[in-house]
Order: sequence, then C-alpha cells, then structure tokens
Amino acid sequence: MSASDPAAGPEVLRIEDLLGTVSATQPMTDAVGKSGADLEWAWIDGERFVLKYLDASQDWTLRAAGVAGGASLELWRRGVLAELPACFEQPIVAVARGPRDPDGADVTVLLMADVSHWLVPPGPDGVPLAHHLQFLDHMAALHARFWQAGPVIDIVSATARYLELSPAMAAAEAALGSDHLVPRLVGQGWPLLEQVAPVAASVVVPLAHDPSPLVDALAGTPQTLLHANFKLDNLGVTADGRTVILDWECSGRGAATADLAWYLAINCRRLPQTKEESIATYRACLEARGVDTGPWWDRQVALSLLGALVQFGWEKAFGGLDDELAWWQDKAVAGARLLG
Repeated sequence: MSASDPAAGPEVLRIEDLLGTVSATQPMTDAVGKSGADLEWAWIDGERFVLKYLDASQDWTLRAAGVAGGASLELWRRGVLAELPACFEQPIVAVARGPRDPDGADVTVLLMADVSHWLVPPGPDGVPLAHHLQFLDHMAALHARFWQAGPVIDIVSATARYLELSPAMAAAEAALGSDHLVPRLVGQGWPLLEQVAPVAASVVVPLAHDPSPLVDALAGTPQTLLHANFKLDNLGVTADGRTVILDWECSGRGAATADLAWYLAINCRRLPQTKEESIATYRACLEARGVDTGPWWDRQVALSLLGALVQFGWEKAFGGLDDELAWWQDKAVAGARLLG
C-alpha cells in the first residue's frame, strides 16, 4: 500500500470467531484509561493478551470522534497500521466487529499483545530524556511516512478533534447522564478559564465552540496522519528501542505539529526539555527524514499551539494563571493573529 491510496487491510473478524480462540478472561482493574472502554486480560494458548471493547454507548471518546466502529477499526481495515514505520510496536493483532451480546448493538473488539511491561509508568515522575527524544523522533517518522497522504488517512476530522474536549461535548455528555470524569472536568474547566485567564479565554473559548477558523487556517499547511493522543500513558519503549503506541481513537488527517502541540500540552509536567527545545528537536527529526519545513513551519507551529489551548484550556485553568498557562496564553494570542 502506498501512503497515498487506500487499500484493503487485514480481515475484520466476527466477534464470536475472535472470542472463540480465547480460553479465559479477567477484567482489567488497574487500567489508566479515561474513555470508558472495557478492558480485559485474555489468554490464548497460554499467552496473555488484552481485549479492548470499543462501544459507543459506553465510550465518550468514540462519540466525540464520530467514526462508526472507531478510528482503530478504520486504520486496521484500510491497512494503515500495517504501514507504520518499523520504529513502532503497534500491539493490535486482530480486530472484530459485531454484537457482543445476542440482542446488542455492534461493537468493535481489539485483540492486543500484552505490552504493559514496556509502557511509561503512570504518575508524576519525569520521563527520561532519552525516551522523550525517541518519542519526538518516532513521531516525526510517523508524520514523514504519511506526509501529504491521500484519502486513506481521512478518518477522524480535524473539526472533531478540536471539539473533542469542548463545552459542547461536556454538555452533550451531561445530557446523556454520562458519569465519566473527563467530560465533567471539561464542563467545569471552561468557565473557570474565563475567570483565571480572561485574555486566554477571549481567544480560545470562541474556537472551542466553533473551531472552523483554526481548522481552515491549518488546512492551508502540509497535512499528514496524526496519532492524536501522544500522551505518555499511551507510549512505551521496547527492549530493542522501538516505541509502543496505543489508542488511535482520534486519528486522522491533520497538521503534523498538532500532534507535537498535544504532546507538549498533555505531558507538560513530565517532560525533560523545555517546550522550545522540544519543538526544535522535533523539527530537526522531521527534516532528517527529508521534509522541508522552511516554507510553512512558523505558521503551522503558531496555529497548532493555539489549537492545543483550544483543546486544553479547560485543563490548564485548574492550575490558575501559573507559568504553564501563561506560556500557552502567549502562544494562543500570537496564533490567533494568523486566523483569517
């Protein structure tokens, strides 16, 4: 498959055929995910795997992404996951689709290798510099592989990604009676931002309601496949130096530096480099893979940093107008000047 053209990927199994190979299961009680996905340990021929059930009735991130069956299903079906650079350890080994119960709606089931021993440990500790540099390098490898790719990467839209953590999402989840933590915090955080950082709020809150000016501006810069959730909880390092990568549920076409900005925003307390150093590191890694960043870099970075506060303004508000939020506020004000 070329990165430019869709192609048939591996078979999507029936759920009964996939689960028929499983000898035993056990609920996973120590998972760090916040989406509502149901996770189980599963044993096949004595080897431990992970089963992840993607059910839009339970998972608020699937509802926000708006892709039937989930983005992982589409990436598998289109053969995209099989085309990832060799520096990644992508643990999905089988995908099934169908009703989990005889009278239930269709769900997607991912069968994944157990990579838990390689994942970045949860908690507040900083990530080692070598791992951070590897993650930026391999992020650049992903983006270079699918640079200006064709319809195969049109999965979750940029608009859906910028609305994923929006006031509208929080309101929609509240109307459903959802008890998930993140939507509740999103609903609390956006009004709080207007109190603690009115300058930032004046820029990003309108875009959190309607991101189309930002989406349109970014669409005029080079596009690639975004993982869209490069947080440390989804990453790890194998014994042979590859990067474990999980959770593709918001993946699709977008501006490369939007992945970078997300990484800087969500992992901010654990990174061993400054944001400026990290941005420069990623740029060097992208250029080392043959991507000419000169014509578009400054514009896309400025817009992507604005976009990160559109996604995380609610979260930054809980810390007050500290150095972290002040940095993002300055970048958001600068980025907003580039909107049409």
